[in-house]
Amino acid sequence: MGYEGQDFEGALEVEQGPSWERPNWPLTATDDLTAALDPTQMQVAVKAAAKSSGKTLSENEVVEAAADSIRAMMLIRTYRVRGHLAANLDPLGLSHRELPADLTPEYHGFSGAALDRRVYVGGVLGLEWTTVRELVEILRANYCGNVGLEYMHIADVEERRFLQERMEGADKEIIFTPEGKRAILSKVIHAEQYEKFLGKKYVGTKRFGLDGGESMIPALEAVIKYGGQLGVREIVYGMAHRGRLNVLANVMAKGFRVIFHEFSGGTANPEDVGGSGDVKYHLGTSTDREFDGIKVHMSLVPNPSHLETVDPVVLGKVRAQQVFHDDIGPGRHTQALPVLIHGDAAFAGQGIVWECFGFSGVPGYNTGGCIHFVVNNQIGFTTSPQFSRGSPYPSDVAKGVQAPILHVNGDDPEAVTFACKLAIDYRQTFHRDIVIDMWCYRRFGHNEGDEPGFTQPLMYKQIRQHPPVSEVYGARLKAQGVIDDAFVSDATQQFVDHLEQEFEAAKTYKANHADWFAGRWSGLHQPADIETSRKNVETAIEKKLFDSLGKTLTTVPENINIHKTLRRILDAKAEMFRSGEGFDWATGEALAFGSLLSEGYGVRLSGQDSGRGTFSHRHSVWVDQDTEEKYVPLSTVRYGRFEVYDSPLSEYGVLGFEYGYAMADPKSLVIWEAQFGDFANGAQIMIDQYVAASEAKWLRANGIVMLLPHGYEGQGPEHSSARLERYLQLCAEGNIQVANCTTPANYFHILRRQMLRPFRKPLIIMAPKSLLRHKAAVSRAEDFMGDNHFMRILSDTNPAADKDTRRLVLCSGKVAYDLIDARDAAGDTDVQIVRIEQLYPFPTEALAIRLQRMTNLQEVVWCQEEPKNNGGWFFVEPYIEEALKQAGKAPMRARYAGRKASASPATGLAKRHVAEQGALIADALGHSVRTEIKRQQKG
Repeated sequence: MGYEGQDFEGALEVEQGPSWERPNWPLTATDDLTAALDPTQMQVAVKAAAKSSGKTLSENEVVEAAADSIRAMMLIRTYRVRGHLAANLDPLGLSHRELPADLTPEYHGFSGAALDRRVYVGGVLGLEWTTVRELVEILRANYCGNVGLEYMHIADVEERRFLQERMEGADKEIIFTPEGKRAILSKVIHAEQYEKFLGKKYVGTKRFGLDGGESMIPALEAVIKYGGQLGVREIVYGMAHRGRLNVLANVMAKGFRVIFHEFSGGTANPEDVGGSGDVKYHLGTSTDREFDGIKVHMSLVPNPSHLETVDPVVLGKVRAQQVFHDDIGPGRHTQALPVLIHGDAAFAGQGIVWECFGFSGVPGYNTGGCIHFVVNNQIGFTTSPQFSRGSPYPSDVAKGVQAPILHVNGDDPEAVTFACKLAIDYRQTFHRDIVIDMWCYRRFGHNEGDEPGFTQPLMYKQIRQHPPVSEVYGARLKAQGVIDDAFVSDATQQFVDHLEQEFEAAKTYKANHADWFAGRWSGLHQPADIETSRKNVETAIEKKLFDSLGKTLTTVPENINIHKTLRRILDAKAEMFRSGEGFDWATGEALAFGSLLSEGYGVRLSGQDSGRGTFSHRHSVWVDQDTEEKYVPLSTVRYGRFEVYDSPLSEYGVLGFEYGYAMADPKSLVIWEAQFGDFANGAQIMIDQYVAASEAKWLRANGIVMLLPHGYEGQGPEHSSARLERYLQLCAEGNIQVANCTTPANYFHILRRQMLRPFRKPLIIMAPKSLLRHKAAVSRAEDFMGDNHFMRILSDTNPAADKDTRRLVLCSGKVAYDLIDARDAAGDTDVQIVRIEQLYPFPTEALAIRLQRMTNLQEVVWCQEEPKNNGGWFFVEPYIEEALKQAGKAPMRARYAGRKASASPATGLAKRHVAEQGALIADALGHSVRTEIKRQQKG
């Protein structure tokens, strides 16, 4: 439905003149010219060059000529390093960029007649001999025009040469064919007129228009066209608000009538798919575009108002696509391309940008380079650059990963398009990040309802006088004879007429399908309701597979010399499989992973210590003690792909990356593991905006699993609580699942259930710490087989008979074992301890059935380790009340037993912890507090 208008054919036919061969001159062994600074070698080179041209120099002339050459080389190098500082970048002319002194020939000792003295430069810039005047003219054209290149911070010589050979030389003008120029102008006109049309039809409605930055539209088309020629078959975009609607329409080819329909309050999805919806400038789309017979699939990931949060999601999604297409590894990463469009203030100010740069080149997170396009408005909301960052450019953060940076004037659409063409060429060649920093302006305020003159009166006085991009560029093409007077008016009228037709069509537009269960998601669907999402599926495995996985997990290859402690662990694991008893947490998890792999599912696990496990429990990677060669047993299981990565020290970025991976690949169990549970609070934006709400807002399902170590063992505030209450507060409409499993088998079944059900919901698991090795937190072989499945409610190991039960203690997680120990030690025979293994969706009906069987029940207690204002109490209390009501036991209500409300999630004092733990156990069971504390101390 997108209006193509004039064909973009030819827009990328950049004529840069002939290439030149680098002369075999030993002094240019490095392209930063440092080798050319040796006077003796330079004298030899000058003498030889003069002789080859039929000229003989005296010794004094050789010395003087060599000195001139060295100073000329320093001049060239200075332009390579600092030429961008004098580039013509600001369309408004407000930046006052004066020529630095060291870019003048006088600074390097050339003035007067010396400017016209011939100097030997040995092939640099494609020149053997030149004058300094000519040299400076070429250097200023190359480095100080409408494109300023920063690249000398890059360590790799070949990367620098690649960029130099495309930027340097007398023949390196940016020249497009006449057809290409007209195509670029047409796209600029479309971008401008689209914004004007929206402003006229939807007066007062926020659209965060691209006004002032329209050159981005033809430039992004260049990425599609030229990228397709270089092997790109899929592009994933991420961007914030500004210009998003323009990109959706004029780059992504989302139908104008669809967007107009949404502006009128409609939805782009059928009415029966539900969801809360979101504002227009948060929505995404996917489409195919074709240039020169090459089809490229594109998707724009939806995102919230939190600027830059979408960045890791895009990278994770691209990584999943690359894995799916076997497009990872050296020389690959060519088919799927991430493109991130940033605002200048957010790019410099948001830490997530650096976290994403940190993924560059890291195994497991590398995407082969991302194209970063910065729409540099020279203002952030109402804050001028000098008050929002301390660096010269918003793009300076990219230097940390040695990414080249192309600064470009947004009033020159050819320069911006050229920069994007060069960017995709570089990315496809070197598989590394690159940044385009397009200097432009924001014609209106932060949104169309703001008055920017309140805070930047001088800037906006200049903007009001400044002609639009189409007028600036149109006048240039008219002067070149590329277009006539009628071209702009005809192109404008043709496009506006099309918009009017689409506007009328939007009034009767009705979407006929939702696209969120297409492609890799085919065969999956939404659960009919929350009740459907509670139903179990068959998750047990056959004995043959069970035994086979046992061998895989305990057999050490002869050529691997593992750690002696690991050998003891594996011997104990082998005994589990021989005896069928004592299966611990790590083994139950490995059985879940291995069984899913054998059924063709992928498994991806990442976290800061996930290979070994934070608590030295998992050992999914065995390291040879002599060679450090790594062996991953589960990678030998046929059919599926097993990946486990020790991630960068990031929560926000890595969780976003894994969320994006799970978004693209519902056929893989994608798990992010926090080192300790409350470390996830560093990723709270991802949890709030994506994990909990994306299905409701954007109709995008996701099956990511979060493992959050949780449990009170006296380890202090940061090593106790995963902030269970925060996840429970986010629960509604069946959006996520929250569980706190207490047996390896139940953990095994919930992981398998996550993949075997025909729908995907995020799963939050309060993972254990002490239960990883607790003598009672074990399972038997038969628990993984037969008719077993995930249990939302678990009875304790030695419960009172239902008819004898006077007190029912409900709890979740590790505290259950403390309660069981204390009850059994006291000889209580009228107490049942029931574990709520799945807190949401809460098993109200199942609990009511159990309560109904307890005919002599007198008291119900909810016991938790967390402070009263934390944990599950305030969430579960109304559900328990409803279960009591359904069981016919109203007006009985549950009471609370646990720590008192606290600002800190846990104490860091061992004695206080023991006292608090003893008190809450005693309260729950009706025991003596003093006796229980003594028992805890002995324990």
